[in-house]
Amino acid sequence: MELAGEGPLTLLFKQLDWEALEPEAQVAKLRFLHDPEREPAVYAQLLPQAPPGPARCFGAVAEPGRHWLFLERIEGRELFQVGERGLWEQAARWLASFHVAMAPDLDRHRETGRLIDHDATFYRGWMERAERFAAKRADGSAATVAWLRERHEQAIETLRAMPRTVLHGEFYASNVLVASDFEHSRVGRKSDTRVAPVDWELAAVGSGLTDLAALVSGWPREDREAIAAAYAAEPGVSPFTPRDLDLARLQVAVQWLGWAPPEWEPPEEQRHDWLAEATELAEELEL
Repeated sequence: MELAGEGPLTLLFKQLDWEALEPEAQVAKLRFLHDPEREPAVYAQLLPQAPPGPARCFGAVAEPGRHWLFLERIEGRELFQVGERGLWEQAARWLASFHVAMAPDLDRHRETGRLIDHDATFYRGWMERAERFAAKRADGSAATVAWLRERHEQAIETLRAMPRTVLHGEFYASNVLVASDFEHSRVGRKSDTRVAPVDWELAAVGSGLTDLAALVSGWPREDREAIAAAYAAEPGVSPFTPRDLDLARLQVAVQWLGWAPPEWEPPEEQRHDWLAEATELAEELEL
């Protein structure tokens, strides 16, 4: 299509109603957190205040049974397809600048963006779901999940004590596009790579380390530390320790354990032994 003053445009059309999802997608999505008006609100009310990068919003429809979103279609690669760590570090820097930019006026952002609150009830709810799902499996994982629950509270206490900001909520590499031929100025800096997070359906308020933990999941320690250092080096980022990040990583692992029923098969790029990671983290942290 072509808009006055814009030239040719390719738009992405999203149907946000639960009933519009395919049956297999409904299994993978979280009905209890679903809000078809959240993502349009984030694009319209919050992202204009964020660092450049995310897709532009060209309109939305919010009517009973018809929630539509029209976005700029970005031609880029999903970050998980990129092996160059430097681009992951750039994504971490974008994430840090986003967290810093959105931290002020957080109460207003929560209301206007219809954001999920990562509070103690939210964190504990994932462990409860993980226990229910583990009880349905015949692999003996229920005992391990019960062991984790006894140690999970320390992660909750740490995340609740951390400074809060607006979160993407699912800042995994599969939800971050990187595209070339993009220039912008921010604090005297120019970049030819665009970092464009997509799928803001679970945008929230909470500790920024939750987003960072999602981004670094799957990386070896040395690379994980480099990506985390890129995030920490951005001006205005609240200080944190490696232990803080590991506790956030534990929470991310617990969320995956409680994500969907045992019959759900995650996409290839998201397949990971989250129970093993959670157990290893709990042991390393001596919880």
